Amino acid sequence: MRIAVSALSLVLLASMPALAGQTEGRIKSVDEEKLTITLDDGKSYKLPGEVDMAGIEPGAEIVINFDKVGDVNQITDMAVYE
Repeated sequence: MRIAVSALSLVLLASMPALAGQTEGRIKSVDEEKLTITLDDGKSYKLPGEVDMAGIEPGAEIVINFDKVGDVNQITDMAVYE
């Protein structure tokens, strides 16, 4: 019985969708090694590995679509305004 309950728990956890969100603001800092950006509100967002870092600079206005996966805000789409 314990195995069945554990297996069901794992299936439910794996099937939980990531929480999606959108935000906008000004870039406060960029960490190219960790592939993260921090906005002026202090929240950090993880960039996808294949992103071109050109134009992603502190001070730029940005709109971000992201998925909350665990404790990480993973960027799914973004627009940078100069």
